[in-house]
Amino acid sequence: MDNFKAGEPSEKSANNSSSQVWDFVSSPDLHPMKVTINMNKGGTASGLIFVSPYTLYEATMIGQTGSLIMDQAGNPIWFNPLNNRYIQNTDFRVQCYKGIPVLTMWQGTISGTQSATPNLPPGNPEPGAYFQIINPNYKIIKKLTAQKGYTADLHEFTITNRNTALFTAVKQISADLTPYGGPVDGYFNNYSIQEVDIETGKLLFFWSVLDYINPRDSMIPASSATTFNNIWDCFHVNSVQEGPNNTLLISMRNMWAIYNIDKETGNIIWQLGGKQSDFTFGPKATFSWQHDARYRSGKRISLFDNGCCSSPNSPPESKAHGLILKLNFQNMTANVDRAYYHDPMLYVPTQGNLQPLSNGNQLVGWGQDPYVSEFSNVGNTENDPSLNFLFDMQYPNQNLSYRAFKSKWIGLPLYPPNIAIEIFRENAVIVYASWNGSTETVAWQVLAGPKPDRLSVVVDNVPRTGFETDIYVNSHVSYFQVNALNSCGYVIGMSRIAHLE
Repeated sequence: MDNFKAGEPSEKSANNSSSQVWDFVSSPDLHPMKVTINMNKGGTASGLIFVSPYTLYEATMIGQTGSLIMDQAGNPIWFNPLNNRYIQNTDFRVQCYKGIPVLTMWQGTISGTQSATPNLPPGNPEPGAYFQIINPNYKIIKKLTAQKGYTADLHEFTITNRNTALFTAVKQISADLTPYGGPVDGYFNNYSIQEVDIETGKLLFFWSVLDYINPRDSMIPASSATTFNNIWDCFHVNSVQEGPNNTLLISMRNMWAIYNIDKETGNIIWQLGGKQSDFTFGPKATFSWQHDARYRSGKRISLFDNGCCSSPNSPPESKAHGLILKLNFQNMTANVDRAYYHDPMLYVPTQGNLQPLSNGNQLVGWGQDPYVSEFSNVGNTENDPSLNFLFDMQYPNQNLSYRAFKSKWIGLPLYPPNIAIEIFRENAVIVYASWNGSTETVAWQVLAGPKPDRLSVVVDNVPRTGFETDIYVNSHVSYFQVNALNSCGYVIGMSRIAHLE
């Protein structure tokens, strides 16, 4: 009888990745970035981490672009690579559609990632972009595009509790910009908020920024249009969220303002920040170039405050941070309730988000800076950024993710696990097993035999280690198969039968 056993990884398998990119023997087409865990103090929320890595044109992309789920140790769980670095995913996260958890994301090309001289303002979607919804079997069940000649925008795609899709979209509208100090043959980079029925694609709601917001209030001068084919990115909408009483909360980065909108009339109920703010601000409560405005309980608003780096009109650079503001509607004031600074502190020119977690902690995706961090709810201060700082993950080089999320997710792929075999020495092989996207695989079983129809279990219940598990087997047979086992020891997936030549 052959002697089969699980053993220590071979020198080759233990070195199955470079310092920055994962390479897998059983999944040779997957090359996700490899992250570094800078800090893990414990007390973090349960869940997996969702990012969508890409980089800017002038930077070197490490690994492939795409959508990536990782565990808190940085091991890939599911990676969906895109065809080339000039295609990106953004806003990759877990949502709920018809009572079932799904993955949602934007897919397209972001201006500024494919050329040193982009045809559109930075951070705009190129034409042809779309949103997609993916079920727990990793099957795309819906693709949605924007309507009325607008392009699906990378910043926001939300499934409402009515099973409709609420999202941002953008379109260039020709205009004489000379009254604003821009070119005569210019364009407004106009944004809209659209809501569509996911099943039918019927447009249910449409709100055009130009109809309600004065471009003169922009913090970006109209003269900047000459740099980008005469397109003035005066608004730059980057988040929208439904609120109570049929309202919408909308963030406009280039206005330094957050707007509460009456969805019925389209009118502005109040404005927080910017040139026409209805609120006055307490110490450390002002923000600029912000992202990800969200309603919080107790008359609070959260956001990611970039606070730097984007225009001659910028205030003195401030450190980026997650920020929760307490709003007082009697005296119309906004004061700091919580703040979340990185240690060391960061300057983040673009992107970023702040997510409340299941245990009350807060997750910060640092946008253009290559970090994801978790904090306990009470936060910290600029003077003591290490306070309540629990977890920190770093991407390689200048890789970035527009947003980052942490959520629970059960992935049940319908495609089979992958297997690969390498000769280790005479009468010994290493069997490599992986199953992209399976969250329920906890162990592997190896079958082997002299013929495909004469396989039997030779190694049982080998614990899964990271994305790919390597199993050392003493054998002189030619055919192998791996079975994925769940926590109850049941077989939940069977690989193809591999033949050792």
